[in-house]
Amino acid sequence: MNIFKTALLMTLLTLLLIAIGGLIGGQEGVIFAFIFAAVLNFGSYWFSDKIVLAMYRARPVTPNDAPELHNIVRRLSQRANLPMPRLYIIPTDVPNAFATGRNPKHAVVAVTSGLMKSLTLQEIEGVLGHELAHVKNRDILIGTIAATMAGAITMLARMASWAAMFGGHGRDDDNRGGGGIGFLALAILSPIAAILIQLAISRSREYGADKGGSEITGTPLALADALRKLENAARNRPLALNPSTVHMFIVNPLRRNFIAALFSTHPPVEKRIERLENMVRG
Repeated sequence: MNIFKTALLMTLLTLLLIAIGGLIGGQEGVIFAFIFAAVLNFGSYWFSDKIVLAMYRARPVTPNDAPELHNIVRRLSQRANLPMPRLYIIPTDVPNAFATGRNPKHAVVAVTSGLMKSLTLQEIEGVLGHELAHVKNRDILIGTIAATMAGAITMLARMASWAAMFGGHGRDDDNRGGGGIGFLALAILSPIAAILIQLAISRSREYGADKGGSEITGTPLALADALRKLENAARNRPLALNPSTVHMFIVNPLRRNFIAALFSTHPPVEKRIERLENMVRG
């Protein structure tokens, strides 16, 4: 069911991109948008990990650089029956983590230097178990493609808003009607639609990774304690990052307000902790 839901949502993202292309450029715009969507999916599949890691200046770490980190991930990977992922450190004191890559054989787990300093070993294990669950569930590729497509839709919608300002039309506007008003509506609604589709993918996946990670480590309460600390750190010291990658982190690293909460890419941490505590109660 999850595979079908994800495929459906990714198809909607692609169709939305094509619809925007058609409104901006008519039939030629549809063709361009289809090619653009194909290129985006191809690029996301092969190069997503490199793009995101470069974005955050993450550096690879060897067993000599971070023996404790490697030992934990190696042990958990064996429990989860997964290949050992590559490990990276992000140079920031704000504790957080994410996983990326196109499949379990090419997975990457990245943690911030602040995570290693702020959490106990058992809490770090809980966080890494969560990220390995994302790898096992193949969430990492899905999330990256969703981010890439949503970003592209937002970019095209901005182009549409400029077209509306300067009186631009799609090729078939005379037959369809709407003109500048249609472009303006598209510029406002398309990014919202892209975000909502992205949310539908990532929110359920976070619950699944919490459960799967706790099954790998056997310590749901350690992950619950880690989530409390990470959430408090994110509220006090938001991480500067590209908004299109927010959903990749274990907790939302941006400063929250009421509007941001409505479009949050993560379920409320309180509900995640409640579910983890319920696992312990049976």
